[in-house]
Amino acid sequence: MRGWFVADSPDFRHRGVWLALAFAAMAITLCARLFDVQMLQHTTLAARAAALHQKSVTIAATRGRILDSSGRVLVSNRTVYDVYADPGLIAASTREDAARQLGPVLSMDATAVASLISEPTRFVYLAKAVSQDISDRLNALNLAGVVVVPAQQRVYEPSPVTGTSFAANLLGYVDHSGTGQYGIESYYNTVLHGTDGHQSTVRDVAGNSITLSNDPQSEAHNGQDLQLGLDSEVQYWAEQAIAQGVATAQAASGTLIMMDTKTGVIRAWAQAPTYDANSYWTSQIASFRDLAVANVYEPGSVEKVVTFAGGLNSGAITPGYTFNEAPTTIDGYTIRDWDGRAHGTISMQTVLDESLNNGAIKVGQLMGANNFYSNLLAFGMGAPTGVDLFGEQNVPLPPQNKLSALDLAEAAFGQRVQVTPIEVLAAFNAVANGGVWVQPHAVQSVIDRTTGTTASVVPTTRRIISPQAAATLAQMMTGVVEDRGGEGSLARIPAFKRQVAGKTGTASVATHGQYGNDVVVSFGGFLPAKNPRFTMLVVLNYPHETGVVRFGATLAAPVWKQVAQVAIDQWRITP
Repeated sequence: MRGWFVADSPDFRHRGVWLALAFAAMAITLCARLFDVQMLQHTTLAARAAALHQKSVTIAATRGRILDSSGRVLVSNRTVYDVYADPGLIAASTREDAARQLGPVLSMDATAVASLISEPTRFVYLAKAVSQDISDRLNALNLAGVVVVPAQQRVYEPSPVTGTSFAANLLGYVDHSGTGQYGIESYYNTVLHGTDGHQSTVRDVAGNSITLSNDPQSEAHNGQDLQLGLDSEVQYWAEQAIAQGVATAQAASGTLIMMDTKTGVIRAWAQAPTYDANSYWTSQIASFRDLAVANVYEPGSVEKVVTFAGGLNSGAITPGYTFNEAPTTIDGYTIRDWDGRAHGTISMQTVLDESLNNGAIKVGQLMGANNFYSNLLAFGMGAPTGVDLFGEQNVPLPPQNKLSALDLAEAAFGQRVQVTPIEVLAAFNAVANGGVWVQPHAVQSVIDRTTGTTASVVPTTRRIISPQAAATLAQMMTGVVEDRGGEGSLARIPAFKRQVAGKTGTASVATHGQYGNDVVVSFGGFLPAKNPRFTMLVVLNYPHETGVVRFGATLAAPVWKQVAQVAIDQWRITP
């Protein structure tokens, strides 16, 4: 019998349960998401939202000035203007017209301007460090999306040497980011820069900044001024003297540095070639390098001052000590004097006067290896002086047990030891200062412009030889200038007879381990010998003058004398 198939009626109750569960799951997911957004991610998302309309504007601190010893401003600031655009606020239909207006004012091609203001970004520089006049002309255009903001630009005084700025290698420069580079600007960057402030602002829908006076902000704290020991009058002539000295000697470069004998403060610091810090970006990077602190070289016979200081201090020699001076053979290598002669029986005064290498070796031998090596360390050979300038280099002395008898012999006359000009100057100055080494430093004091308070820079000092040994050596060094046959005769100053203490230096330059024809020539000295006011060193690198013998006596000593005479007149020094 055929029956009827009867389908089950829909189970609305079960469907309702599933639907309710689905809505419940959705509600739970939504609640979880809301909890995640409002509780767990609140801080992050709030910051992102605020960033769309709120930003922190930097309030630039005013960089401190740099003054010379008399308070004359050497480095200052002037207001310039940076120009930028927000392409997002410049309608596409107006960009071509805006570029046509901006081009002539900025001295730019209109096509180039149009390309910049069409970039897919919210910030693009159009020009930096433009003048007040250009700023006024831009503001008069009243173009949407073009902003002119004030900025600081460092101003350096001109040098008497064409195309350069005053004391460039001593001072350094400040780059476009406001950071000091090289010299004092780098070493004291934090002190000079100060601390920037910050102001919170809100941007409206057009992107304009609205400063909120009750929002958190921090004030800018301006940088402090630096007063140097530099004498601008002496520096003026020193820059010309070293530039002319380099030209006359046909040298690759030259350095002239002078310090106050008692305080160690730098009085003059000149280099050639150098650069213009006002347009540093046009200069070769090599010209930024301060040779006085970064040029490591073998000093040659100026090192004999250190050798003789040790010999006198240890009692190994006296000025009148005599011996048979002749070529010395050590480890199969024969060392001869610059003139190739054997000088027979002579005194130590003659050795210093005539700069005889074998005589210097004799001093080292009489001292003994231990005393000789300790004396080098005491004078700071191979060690940084700690001068307050960027980039001081040094090559430490090898351990004594790594030095052969030949190494020690050659070190006695300034070969096989590597130093910088500032190390040599500080060593000479220790003799001038009665046997007390004093740290050379450029900055004399730090001045807080807000309070007017001054903090003096106090250098480190240490005694390295006795006052008696220093006085004896100073007198011997006057013989180098005044005695018949003395190598330093071109440094003589008639009004200061027996008061100019000096020493010449001529060092062979090693290339790939072999000494060639290149030399470094120098002259260091101080005056008046019995109570020195200053100590000065002149170094000329790789001279190629053919008209005279390439010696420190012929090329560096005249430059030293020229600047010494300026200092005598400027400071009214009497014998």
